[in-house]
Amino acid sequence: MEPYLPEPNSIGTYFEPFLGGGALFFHLRPKHAVLSDLNAELIHVYTMVRDAPDALMAALDAYFEFRLDEDYYYSVRRQAPEKLSAEARAARTIFLNKTCFNGLYRVNSKGGFNVPYGGYRNPTLYVRENILAASAALKGAELMVSDYRAACRKARRGDFIYFDPPYDPLSKTSAFTAYTSEGFGERQQKQLATLFRSLDQKGCKVMLSNSATPLLESLYREYAPVRLKAKRAINCKGTGRGAIDELLVMNYP
Repeated sequence: MEPYLPEPNSIGTYFEPFLGGGALFFHLRPKHAVLSDLNAELIHVYTMVRDAPDALMAALDAYFEFRLDEDYYYSVRRQAPEKLSAEARAARTIFLNKTCFNGLYRVNSKGGFNVPYGGYRNPTLYVRENILAASAALKGAELMVSDYRAACRKARRGDFIYFDPPYDPLSKTSAFTAYTSEGFGERQQKQLATLFRSLDQKGCKVMLSNSATPLLESLYREYAPVRLKAKRAINCKGTGRGAIDELLVMNYP
């Protein structure tokens, strides 16, 4: 993706409305950023990493006092995050992500985390140096629990927006069960394409990554999407974790 990024000195504020793991944000480390996601637990984790990394790591250390097994995992999964302290709530999210099946994040229709136990032995919950580096990178970032459309309302000419939405499924059987309780289907993909054009007309630099499906190729045909090979890391079958075609859409040279 590096060759397709705009020149760092040519952009104003960086926006990433589907934050997820924030890989591009942490690669760019922009001075000014608006980072958002509908996943409130994820944004809470980033907020704690930014504002209270030591308290978060202390809460994570508390998990080492217990023997990790299936019963303990499900007891943590059953906890109501809103009843926990700020640091314990963020630590719970990280613990579940590191110990659940395949590192997935999936919720049911009520928003409850429902990924089964992963069965790992001695998983690493965090690396201190990484938490502190992420905390430093996030200092200049505004973090929001927000719909992508609302998050982009502040975008102005010269800002850079990167969209990494839930991917359009390559087949009916490959659809991922909800990352948020709202889901993200064909209607939402079309709405996102409309916003992409609106930001383009506003003079923003916009990049989007998604699956190389007929729907996506049709929605962004005018921007001449670039086809790239990307490794898919999460699949129930090991043979399904190879390189697949993805689309990279940009409105700038």
